[in-house]
Amino acid sequence: MGEKTVGIVRPILSANERIARELRERFSATNTFVVNVLSSPGSGKTSTILATNERLRDQYHLRCAVIEGDIASDVDAQTMKAAGIPAIQINTGGLCHLEGDMIRRAVDALDAGPGLSTIDVIFIENVGNLVCPVDFDLGEDLSVMILSIPEGDDKPLKYPGIFQHADALLLNKIDVRTAFDFDLDAYSATLDDLNPEAPQFSISAVRGSGMDAWCAWLAKRMFSVRS
Repeated sequence: MGEKTVGIVRPILSANERIARELRERFSATNTFVVNVLSSPGSGKTSTILATNERLRDQYHLRCAVIEGDIASDVDAQTMKAAGIPAIQINTGGLCHLEGDMIRRAVDALDAGPGLSTIDVIFIENVGNLVCPVDFDLGEDLSVMILSIPEGDDKPLKYPGIFQHADALLLNKIDVRTAFDFDLDAYSATLDDLNPEAPQFSISAVRGSGMDAWCAWLAKRMFSVRS
């Protein structure tokens, strides 16, 4: 008997795409804007979301919630809750990305808690990974890629897909640039080649540098989509 090869990638992605469409319709019905935050571990996703929430809340009167994706622990979800942000933790148990069904269950939990209609923005803090998350649509309105200065200016060359996928490109920890051999001109030139349509923001989430410009762009994008 000859061997048979069963392809599972396409069925998995097709099922995910169906769920993502359903999520997108659900978010649209409640006027909830969704941001998928991508990066490697340690880039500052959590601190960037916290700093973004402060500005969206205080300057634009927007209510945020967070869906946290990690292989294990609920450290980041507890950090968000301590800051007064509704948060749902997803532990993937080793999976290197989030999928639509995970988000659907997290959204159900948010809907049972504060209520989806009371949330203006959901940040999905994806699992720290520069490859796998790109393949899975989560029903988001836009994806944001965060790179930090200590990671090096060569990451867009090594992992071009995630930088091409993103709708906005954030360079975090700009305040420590002088301590690292990071070629900002080379980095920006690479992004211009890979993704010329995506705006680039240099920020320090902890110090606040560049955060107002990033949040102004995000708020404008939100209001244009949900107006």
